[in-house]
Amino acid sequence: MRPEGEQAMPVRRDWTGWLFVLIAVAAIVAVLSLSGRTATGQYGTRAHPVAPPADVIPEVQPMELAPVTEADAKAQNAKIPFVKKGFVAARPFIYAGSGDGRARARDCLAAAMLYEAGDDSRGQQAVGQVVINRARHPAFPKSICGVVFQGSVRTTGCQFTFTCDGALNRRYSDAAWGRAQANAEAMLSGTTYPAVGLATHYHTDWVRPYWSDSLEKIAAVDTHLFFRWPGFWGTPGAFRGAVSGNDAGIAKMATLSPAHALAVGTLPPPGLTGVDANAAVGEAKVVTGAGEAAGRDTIYVALDRRAAPESFVTTALRLCGDKPYCKFMGWTNPTLKPDSDAMSDMQRSAMTFSYLRDDKAGFEKALWNCTEYKRDDARQCMKR
Repeated sequence: MRPEGEQAMPVRRDWTGWLFVLIAVAAIVAVLSLSGRTATGQYGTRAHPVAPPADVIPEVQPMELAPVTEADAKAQNAKIPFVKKGFVAARPFIYAGSGDGRARARDCLAAAMLYEAGDDSRGQQAVGQVVINRARHPAFPKSICGVVFQGSVRTTGCQFTFTCDGALNRRYSDAAWGRAQANAEAMLSGTTYPAVGLATHYHTDWVRPYWSDSLEKIAAVDTHLFFRWPGFWGTPGAFRGAVSGNDAGIAKMATLSPAHALAVGTLPPPGLTGVDANAAVGEAKVVTGAGEAAGRDTIYVALDRRAAPESFVTTALRLCGDKPYCKFMGWTNPTLKPDSDAMSDMQRSAMTFSYLRDDKAGFEKALWNCTEYKRDDARQCMKR
């Protein structure tokens, strides 16, 4: 009750504080909208990531290792949980170029696969998938050779250690190199290795790179652990970069690859002084299988005697293409090249090279006539 005649005290409405709150909220919403971030810290929603601004592309860290023992590294790596949510396999990759550019890309990829994983097909495919993932990602060079040899001009900072630690001075057998080339060619032609998803990094479980704590561990292949970037940069939307279809020559590859040796103006060492694989083919005849042998093609080819014997593998892979079954037989003496399996003993003994692929049986093998071309590994020789 107020005394009679007393005026009611006017109520003061102070909107100043509320105004500042509204302005702050609006500013936060505007920043989130411009950056594409949601409250979870990801770009866009989990189902539909939105590409962040181009200037926030993640930095590629060098392969620097923490000073820990192998036992401690294994224990620490084991404690990092696998991130399975959002795991996606990479899309098939088709190399856009042909000829010498493709041969250089194939050999760079083959070198990475062989020197990083050894003569192991599964490990090679895992490494090859990481190289291709990197080539498609905006944080890395846009060519196969560029990815493999990134940072190799320095003694530290190379992304693949074999490119700067002198490993390329060590030689694998011709058969091992041929198998790596075959695996590389397959991956440039659409083969994928789904087990490592969109991984852009990997390391063995007995080391601890400094970058491993900032990435998501998504897969393991034998003793190798595979990682992707968190957020948008580890999702399919980030892997959209156009990859060069004409890889440049790499001087460090010259002693291993004729295609690189010719590109950088050096002479390949003895045994690699062949003409390009595309020029190493004379007359070729394809006999298509019929009846129960339908789809089982046989290719009879006249080979160039001047070509490097390793180039015959490339020729076979090129002519067989993506056929699940292909038998390739070549002769450097064109007068003895038959047109069918109904060949004489003389024609059979004069065969220079053979390649057989049977995907259904999981079989692939290349053999040389070792009386004509000497091989380091006797298992590469045809039985006479």
